[in-house]
Amino acid sequence: MEIEKTKTKNRKPIPEDRGLGFGQYTTDHMFLMDYTPERGWHRPRIVPYCNLSLDPAAMIFHYNQEVFEGLKAYSLQDTDIGLFRPEMNLDRLNQSAKRMVMPTVPQAYFLQALKELISIDRGWVPTTAGTSLYIRPTMIATEAALGVRPSRSYLFYIILSPVGAYYPQGFNPTRIFVSDTYIRAVRGGAGEAKTSGNYGPTLYVSKEATANGYAQVLWLDGKENKYVEEVGTSNIFFYLNNELVTPPLNGTILPGITRDSVLRLAREWGLPVSERRISIEEVVQGIEDGSLQEVFASGTAAVISPVGQIGYKGTDHRVADGRTGDLAERFYEEITGIQYGHKPDPFGWRRLLSELVSERKR
Repeated sequence: MEIEKTKTKNRKPIPEDRGLGFGQYTTDHMFLMDYTPERGWHRPRIVPYCNLSLDPAAMIFHYNQEVFEGLKAYSLQDTDIGLFRPEMNLDRLNQSAKRMVMPTVPQAYFLQALKELISIDRGWVPTTAGTSLYIRPTMIATEAALGVRPSRSYLFYIILSPVGAYYPQGFNPTRIFVSDTYIRAVRGGAGEAKTSGNYGPTLYVSKEATANGYAQVLWLDGKENKYVEEVGTSNIFFYLNNELVTPPLNGTILPGITRDSVLRLAREWGLPVSERRISIEEVVQGIEDGSLQEVFASGTAAVISPVGQIGYKGTDHRVADGRTGDLAERFYEEITGIQYGHKPDPFGWRRLLSELVSERKR
């Protein structure tokens, strides 16, 4: 794939690492590529960051044919740049695309687009501990037509954003709110797809939770409204009776890359692991009798987020003593250590930008 490159003549000021926040800034360039049935993926290009021009009848606006991903690039100690399991992000993007009746993106195209875009905006990769370059690949339907059917044309693009910690409090226990009125997804729906239609309806409850001092919403299942599923931006884990428990992938929750990493590490460490249904009543009971030792969420944005309190039916239930648990801290240190190159990578999860470049040349 030959990528056409047009470099910007008006570079933006790069913000200081200490004031990054999350998702507030975008880099100088973006990658775009078009799709039609006749030509497949074509016209790959890197251009100065700009607005998109779409017809008001573009099908993305009317029928939600949209999928996206989130991954990060990290500044390593040896001046190289690392990526964490990018192939899994592409696999998930393509599974989401299939669910939304959209074309898939070849792995070679995806990795080449990543490496060339990041290389051009390399100066935007922050270097302070805990910072990274957030990567947002997105695919949208672009055909201008009114009528409920799949689009015939699509745009795939990638934008970059230097980021700090996802939560303002950093790696400290959060408060999460259990919604027992609204639901996020049901079996047979598109809950496991990373598509905007799964996020828009959650904003109403999220706004209410935030107004009451909670960081996120913990969603329950859509049938019985009793089994824990996932947090708004993360998968959820419970360390219960010395066993690590997380809800199973049953089609209603997102198959997180960090979730998979936690499970792989836990089994490597010899921890008992169970992917099973767990009710909110079991969670509350575990808090009350002390058998629930830790709760933490996992996701690309925050990596590991310890949970100190769970709000349910008007009561805040304090997990253990409300502090960050030893297990959550161990997972955080291990995963971030691999991501930033501070620790060995026995699973081959860390991909170097320089290696991606040399792979293509071979």
